[in-house]
Amino acid sequence: MTERQHEKYDRLIERCKAMPPTPCAVAYPCDESSLGGAMQAGQIGLIEPILVGPKARIEAIARQFGINISGCELVDAPDSEAAAETAVRLAREGRCEMLMKGSLHTDEIMAAVVKRDTGLRTSRRISHCFIMDVPAIDRVVIVSDAAVMIFPTLEDKIHITQNAIDLAHALGREQPKVAILSAMETINPKVPSTIEAAALCKMAERGQITGGVLDGPLALDNAIDLGAAKIKKITSVVAGQADILIVPDLEAGNMLAKSLSFMADADAAGIVLGARVPIVLTSRADSVPTRLASCAVAALVAKARREDLQKAVV
Repeated sequence: MTERQHEKYDRLIERCKAMPPTPCAVAYPCDESSLGGAMQAGQIGLIEPILVGPKARIEAIARQFGINISGCELVDAPDSEAAAETAVRLAREGRCEMLMKGSLHTDEIMAAVVKRDTGLRTSRRISHCFIMDVPAIDRVVIVSDAAVMIFPTLEDKIHITQNAIDLAHALGREQPKVAILSAMETINPKVPSTIEAAALCKMAERGQITGGVLDGPLALDNAIDLGAAKIKKITSVVAGQADILIVPDLEAGNMLAKSLSFMADADAAGIVLGARVPIVLTSRADSVPTRLASCAVAALVAKARREDLQKAVV
């Protein structure tokens, strides 16, 4: 069996290797997978890990599994909740430019992130993006939101779409093509997602969403396959060549992402956007290339954010 290639992820990782490592607070890396993944990303120069959690336990896990953590900053925190809050505090203080989830629950780190007074909220809503490496597609495809917002309103979708466009810019897409997905490509009053898709496209025309080219509603086949778009006689610069797929709700997005992963042999790097710093939500099921790609994507987002802040100061 031929080994799966990851050329698209490899290109992202190579871009990051030319940059200084990004300081990253790793919240509660208390198992082999989370600690080893963070240190591997550190060893190839993607991140500068700051390990946050019970010091004695992290050191014991490192010894048990032969993971080298020498020279790595270790910030003691007694439990997973304290580790999440401490990692968020490091980001607020400017000591790190990205966060990574260790072996704690996603809810724990996100609870610390969204706290009104001590968290990392901004004017943006927080949303999640999968950066999909699909073998049959010649580019990475961003799917959002498949993990954070369950039933997003139209206002939520403005933020979801803008976060995804900004991510595409950080990855090198100057004018990403954004498909607002539904079950059909015509507007149907009985299908709310078609009306919201049309509204989002009009908002982009009016400058309420910037930096990308939007079209919708589009069914999935019309969004990613030029042949399908031609059969339906859809004339659009987005149809058949979308860089970003905005889904109607979390259920649709989650099923789309997992279908691509398990039925089309895709890899799915993941990142949370809309907070002060990007957040990597790793899973024990993630492959090594996926873990490294998630770190690379977050590092590129942190770099773009840093450059935007520098421009604002000038």
